[in-house]
Amino acid sequence: MELIRQLETIPLFEGLPGKQHTALADISVRLSYEKGQKIFSEGDKGSGFFVILDGYVKIFKVSPEGKELIYHIFGPSESFGEVAVFTGHGFPAEAESISSTTVLFFSRVDFVRLLRGEPSLALNMLAVLSWRLRKFSKLIEDLSLKEVPGRLAAYLTHLSTIEGNGTELSLDVPKNQLASLLGTIPETLSRIITRMTREGLIRTEGSRICIQDLAGLEDIVRGDRKLK
Repeated sequence: MELIRQLETIPLFEGLPGKQHTALADISVRLSYEKGQKIFSEGDKGSGFFVILDGYVKIFKVSPEGKELIYHIFGPSESFGEVAVFTGHGFPAEAESISSTTVLFFSRVDFVRLLRGEPSLALNMLAVLSWRLRKFSKLIEDLSLKEVPGRLAAYLTHLSTIEGNGTELSLDVPKNQLASLLGTIPETLSRIITRMTREGLIRTEGSRICIQDLAGLEDIVRGDRKLK
């Protein structure tokens, strides 16, 4: 029953009838990864997809020169690797846990069988993926065109939307990983976090960032406000 309650809160599966949550629970496999453990490598067979129960996972590629390019960091209730469900091709990037992480794994064979019998599940999945594509497009735009304070503000507001509470975020992500995602260096990121804290936009408590002024962060994202 606990697993079914967890499935009910995951955006990919929200709003489905109870019998579908039960069916999903029946085909899911709980897996745990230590910090730094590889989940899959680029080119590995796309045998299924994952939903994070707790922890964080980075999706990235490594250039021929050995430089790591982080595409995204996923957190609790988010899914990744779904392309395997529709294409059956190999994973297009690497996935690695950046904290102790627990996921649910859904095999492609079992999930496709379930989709064929439950069209509403397929529609729900397409809706979530379409929403994610729009969010990603906006996030990529923000990360590409804005200065570093705007990138951090955009990422924090993005996380606040995902976590749903709007004010308190868990960032159990190494500073160097977050800096890489934002296209900067850890020292610059630390200075910007300090400035945001000084101006009352955020408050840090260990690995958590509490948003104190969401409207102010949104002003920075739009370019209507600059950090002092």
